[in-house]
Amino acid sequence: MGKIRNIVILTGAGVSAESGIDTFRDAGGLWEQHRVEDVATPEAFERDPDLVLRFYDMRREAIQTRQPNAAHHALARLDAEWPGGLLIVTQNVDDLHERAGAKRVLHMHGTHLNAWCLACDERSPWTGALIQRPPCPQCGEAALRPDVVWFGEIPYHMDEIHVALREADLFVSIGTSGAVYPAAGFVRDARDLGAATLELNLEPSQGTLWFNEARHGPATAVVPAWVDEMLAGRA
Repeated sequence: MGKIRNIVILTGAGVSAESGIDTFRDAGGLWEQHRVEDVATPEAFERDPDLVLRFYDMRREAIQTRQPNAAHHALARLDAEWPGGLLIVTQNVDDLHERAGAKRVLHMHGTHLNAWCLACDERSPWTGALIQRPPCPQCGEAALRPDVVWFGEIPYHMDEIHVALREADLFVSIGTSGAVYPAAGFVRDARDLGAATLELNLEPSQGTLWFNEARHGPATAVVPAWVDEMLAGRA
């Protein structure tokens, strides 16, 4: 791979799947028997806010019972020990990277553990339910929604992500389907800018052909092995 200093890591649902967090893709576009269109779009929230709020309340409660797995812990170790630039860009809306100890993390699709007030545009840490329309901690209005990027909305932190990709020597995609844009396009952006590219995934993704190298297997196996190599200077 040559000299690697700056690393950008994209993580997706495959990193958290072994912690017991379900994905859309594994169930053919269903999440707990709901279609994506029914619970993860702005139109769904406008049409049936109670359904959407109940759905996200259940998921917010559930993720707080899950624990980071070996892949999360390995990436947190890399974050702590890597001497160069490093950024973990996650599509996941759980907090398992942070609970494992990672610091250099951006949530491009938001997080279950925030609520976004549509009245004052402030985000607040949130671990409870939203179905009863609690007041916003900032302005007092009952206008909170999950702080999660739904289909059709613009992901967060895109400017920061593109700056990191421009500076990256290595781009690594872990546990992603390669089907959801703009994240699915990061590998081509990184390659065009001269970075080496590596896929770590349970199986070949829709974007595997764009990577210089691909390693396939459970995240709890392939991610710690790769981190060990990087920190030993053998990658």
